[in-house]
Amino acid sequence: MISRRALLGGAAALSLLPRAVPAVSAGTPRETLLETMRRATRFMTERVACEGGYVWSYLPDMSRRWGEMEAKPSMVWIQDPGTAAMGHLFLDAYHATGEELYHRAAQDVAGALIWGQHPSGGWNYFIDFGGDSSARDWYQTIGSHGMRLEEFRHYYGNATFDDGGTVESGKFLLRLYLERKDPAYRAALDKVVDFVIAAQYPIGGWPQRFPINQEYSNRGLPDYTANITFNDEVAINNTDFLALIYQGLGTARVLDPLRRGMGIFLLAQQGPPQPGWALQYTTDLVPAGARSSEPPSLATHTTYACIRQLMKFYRWTGDTKYLARIPEAIAWLETLELPRARQKNGFTHPTFIEVGTDRALYLRGSGTWAGDMRNEIVHDPTDGVSWVNRKLDLPRLRADYRTLLALPKAEATKESPLLARRRVPLPRYFVAEDVRGSDLNIAGTSREGQDRTARVVADLNTDGYWPTPLRATSNPYRPDAAAARLPASRTVDGRRIDARDTSPFIVDYPVIGISTGTYINNMSLLIRALPRGG
Repeated sequence: MISRRALLGGAAALSLLPRAVPAVSAGTPRETLLETMRRATRFMTERVACEGGYVWSYLPDMSRRWGEMEAKPSMVWIQDPGTAAMGHLFLDAYHATGEELYHRAAQDVAGALIWGQHPSGGWNYFIDFGGDSSARDWYQTIGSHGMRLEEFRHYYGNATFDDGGTVESGKFLLRLYLERKDPAYRAALDKVVDFVIAAQYPIGGWPQRFPINQEYSNRGLPDYTANITFNDEVAINNTDFLALIYQGLGTARVLDPLRRGMGIFLLAQQGPPQPGWALQYTTDLVPAGARSSEPPSLATHTTYACIRQLMKFYRWTGDTKYLARIPEAIAWLETLELPRARQKNGFTHPTFIEVGTDRALYLRGSGTWAGDMRNEIVHDPTDGVSWVNRKLDLPRLRADYRTLLALPKAEATKESPLLARRRVPLPRYFVAEDVRGSDLNIAGTSREGQDRTARVVADLNTDGYWPTPLRATSNPYRPDAAAARLPASRTVDGRRIDARDTSPFIVDYPVIGISTGTYINNMSLLIRALPRGG
């Protein structure tokens, strides 16, 4: 399985300061870059967008389309690399070129997001312009039959913090509002802020979904959506968002929720000898399970991310309480490192650690579709698989901590958006590196330079899109009786996929299609390649 983590570069920056976009190519004329960007953008806005929003991938004839699962033609996806990420990219392109084409496209994205904003102020994973009955039908058919994606098996009718969709939408609306102070976007932005504040528990954490609606049992497992959630960076994203709101608007009412949100990182860290963090907790801070693939445990990658966030909090505040227990957390992670012989595919740590024992927990899956899927927790090692192992760079983490500790406090906090005497401008560019999110079709790369820029320009086809191999596909929904009579699909790793399973899987021979993530990543590269001036 795949880690469901949004990787939008601007959102994950250590500080919330403006960053220049470097020019990386002198080999392609500026006007060639600009015209490539215009053609690709017109294709996306005029031929791909649905009411200003986007899913992740499309067949060229638009007969099928996918977000994290297959989508109806009336649907757009919120999660990266979907609608909110497209809005950020359009604003980046506007800042780089000054061309109204991109500002209009950003306005269209805002229109889609505002139409689909939940009355509480947040967003679900997707917006269905077909209305509530269409969304319910999707959950009852495609959503309910996805083996891997349990969060789509039940229609709660509320909003979610999962995968950063709500806060990335809020960040985009903040950026668009600040661009021209257009009051058309302020009301929706204020609703997002209200949502984040209202959803917060008094102790400082946030549930996965809000308003709270614990009405669903997944084969006897408790409903996890009200748990205090660190998984998929919920607490990180929400504290970053509140800080960005204060930075951009000076809204004092976010400061108390922000301080309590920062405090939950301290409260949730476990005591010795296991000074780590769990994916989620009960409201009395007991590590709790969530999806059937997320057992009650401590999580190595979450611990790593929380350490990084505590270092950020110190830079924001200068308060050493955020640094006090970092050394023991790093030392604990070091004791959990896999033996060198088992670090296959670069994975250094098991994901799940049993509370009280430090034993690694693994998953033994069974079943072929949502109707018979099981995840049994075992202690048998599983190597080289992303969902049960993680890649953690502990030497770099320890070095960064030591560097931060050695800095004078004034130096460490000089770029703090909370301590600055003057308003610190927001970053002008948010898509600073390749975006993947949870999209199985996007293979990110940090490689840049004249050769890649020239290739991106050359690869835009005559229609105006970058042809992308769609490695992930899915079985179309069919009634159970009809689907059960069909042969299973064979995937690239030899595993058979039941014809009833609607969750995406990797295929041997991908078809060529249209990818929102490819558009975002290639456009971001071209923005970075634009020569200065001219």
